[in-house]
Amino acid sequence: MKLIQRIGYYLGGFSIGLVILAFFLNGKKTSCSYGPEARVMKNINIKNIVYDISIEPSDSTLINHILKTGNINFSKSNTRQEPCGIYLLESNYNNQEVMMTVENCDSIATIKSLNK
Repeated sequence: MKLIQRIGYYLGGFSIGLVILAFFLNGKKTSCSYGPEARVMKNINIKNIVYDISIEPSDSTLINHILKTGNINFSKSNTRQEPCGIYLLESNYNNQEVMMTVENCDSIATIKSLNK
């Protein structure tokens, strides 16, 4: 078998495999969170969220917005703190810069502060 035929068979099988994967994974809740920020945000979002006493209950929509669209500022976060890491999340909400501090423990994530 010639090299060009081998390459043709390889590309044909590879493209069929991609189509099958696209068909089976379409609509599933799959994610590719490989970056550090994406992994931490996914970790925080799957846990039970607990609010600190200083957080007003009316801020829940703002907190959900930050948890969905926020960015983690790792330079101002204390990720290695024992037993729970502290993360500073930043986002824009209604053209305002908002910051939220989250304490990420093993089973819960606690919203410590919210600065508008």
